[in-house]
Amino acid sequence: MPVFTYTAKNAHGETVKGKVESQNKSLAAGILISRNLLVIDIAAANETGLFISSVLNKVKHEDLVNFTRQLATMIDAGLPLATGLTILKDQDNPAMTEVVASLLREVEGGASFAKALEKHPDVFDRIFVQLVKAGEVGGVLDKVLDKLAENLEKDKEFRAKTKGAMIYPVIVFIAMLVVGFVMMVFVIPKLTDMYKDFGAELPLPTLILMSIANFMANFWWLILLIVGGGASALRSWNKTTIGQRKIDEILFKIPVYGILRQKIILTSFSRTLSLLLSSGVPLLNALMIVTESMDSILYREAMMTITKRVEKGVTLSKAVSYFTLFPGILHQMLGVGEETGKLDEVLLKLSKYFESESEQAVKNLTAAMEPLIMVVLGVGVGAMVIAIIMPIYSLTSQF
Repeated sequence: MPVFTYTAKNAHGETVKGKVESQNKSLAAGILISRNLLVIDIAAANETGLFISSVLNKVKHEDLVNFTRQLATMIDAGLPLATGLTILKDQDNPAMTEVVASLLREVEGGASFAKALEKHPDVFDRIFVQLVKAGEVGGVLDKVLDKLAENLEKDKEFRAKTKGAMIYPVIVFIAMLVVGFVMMVFVIPKLTDMYKDFGAELPLPTLILMSIANFMANFWWLILLIVGGGASALRSWNKTTIGQRKIDEILFKIPVYGILRQKIILTSFSRTLSLLLSSGVPLLNALMIVTESMDSILYREAMMTITKRVEKGVTLSKAVSYFTLFPGILHQMLGVGEETGKLDEVLLKLSKYFESESEQAVKNLTAAMEPLIMVVLGVGVGAMVIAIIMPIYSLTSQF
């Protein structure tokens, strides 16, 4: 929808400036008049500038966490929603400032907060919107926002732990590739040229190393082209249903990493479903929302079938038990939650259990990767050293 900037005077005679969304300038002026504003000037906003700003300044996860926590605190203190949004309009990130300003315009125009959030799907996902909608209907928006902020903070902390544990092995692996490439392209060819000048008889390992080094030195562009083309083809294949399913199956079969991936998905599933149910979202709606948020096509397909069975009257615990993707403890605990009527609390406990399991899986993965990298590095360096030193012994035997 087009955006118009305006200059107007309010009921107190003060000059105010801002932006308003409308179909055209006349309707925009009508919206301002309905707000008891005397319009002085109104013009179309610079759409190009807005586009460039949105590209250069994206809303970060941390911005969303801070906004949600601050707004929850303000509403809990008794401030009206519009007042809270007005106070929060000035954000450090210009992109977030624009989003909050848009939310304020929508709310002041009579839209519900959930409807205003729906206009920014790249910032507020469906889970966020549905929870806010449930909070508005139940009159507990402050509590819902507080739960959302807590959930976002936990998710941020969990991601940081997972990524932090992977930094060391990834850096070592990248450094190993870079050093190996530099050695093969720049160092090895000079050494082998020196051996040729001496006329030494080169052993088989040195000849193999020379062949590889010469190929990389002369056709490095071809290697980069093959790697780039392969990565592009893999991304294109991953956009297809068959490709996603096959890649998912392969990832789950990787030792240690497959278990970690499963635990991360189950942590997100149980925590999100618990949050939705505790906020008053009906079970079927909650299951459909969780299905869309799952980062695995195998789990999404399983959840679609589970949702259909629950819709037909099957209990959630029984519907889940048909799939090996979900461990036995999950459907057993779901059964306990259904019997006691505390499904949301049981799911929250399950999320904490899977989170601790995920952290242990991360430790196992890093513990397994470190010696593996050292072995690969040792074998590679050892083979390279042998191939370089063997001709030196051949040369010394000639003198």
